[in-house]
Amino acid sequence: MDRFRELETFVAVADAGSFSAAAGRLRASPPAVTRIISALEDRLGIRLLNRTTRRLSLTDAGRRHLEASRRILADLAAAEQETTGEAAAPTGHLTVTGSVTFGRMALAPVARAFLAAYPDVTLSLRLYDRVTDLIDEGIDAGIRIGDLPDSSLIARRVGTVRRVLVAAPGYLALRGAPATPDGLRDHAFIGFTSLMANREWRYADAGATRSVGLLPRFEVNDATAAIDAAAAGDGITLALSYMVAQAVRAGRLVPVLDGFAPPDIPVHVVFPQSRLIAPKIRAFVDFAAPLLAARLQALDVPRRAPAAG
Repeated sequence: MDRFRELETFVAVADAGSFSAAAGRLRASPPAVTRIISALEDRLGIRLLNRTTRRLSLTDAGRRHLEASRRILADLAAAEQETTGEAAAPTGHLTVTGSVTFGRMALAPVARAFLAAYPDVTLSLRLYDRVTDLIDEGIDAGIRIGDLPDSSLIARRVGTVRRVLVAAPGYLALRGAPATPDGLRDHAFIGFTSLMANREWRYADAGATRSVGLLPRFEVNDATAAIDAAAAGDGITLALSYMVAQAVRAGRLVPVLDGFAPPDIPVHVVFPQSRLIAPKIRAFVDFAAPLLAARLQALDVPRRAPAAG
């Protein structure tokens, strides 16, 4: 049996949620679709779909095979487009991911602009405050803030962000600004858990990386909630520069201990390696990279001298 036909049928069944609906999409009979899926499972020696009288669902193996099937079919489509000279016209559906706050502030506007420029492409934007596995989760491209240990991804650097401590002017007027990292222990600290591994702040001092342990008075796993608490005068919090740039420029927040800031963090657009890069992915990366670079520059926080001792 044609293996590409198997893949197309399996993807159609998974997307449609039933054999009959997939048959309609494929212009085939439901028994023919059922036979193809059964033959695929027999050849692989594993069940891909759980079948009940009311619905179909993917097994764990089925979910993995579905993403692999999508990649193979996308590579085939890209190869055919290159052969026929149609690769310059991106089409199809694109899935892009990024962190929640960065997605709201920078990635979503870029995604909307991309759709306006490429009307034959549709796009799903998935925002998570975790590192996604692009291959296993069927994602075409993503924004990674941090180092890139995964060599299976192709990356294009678009800029940097940095970790900054901030507090409201009113809080600093009342409590004073800490002059040294150890002085943070004398202040109310608002912990954003994604940036506070082991409840410590890692900082740079005379070319070395050091850390100071902190016990947050208020701790939260959402950046916006931590920043709002700092702006309300509840204490000092740690954020990434793009998260607080507008509040700093408006005077609602003030950088603290900026002279001890750790090294900048790289930001990349990443996508899985493939022998053939789908035109929609190549177009998105080429379109998004300069816009994201400009957005990161616009959302930078001006550096300040360390507080006087």
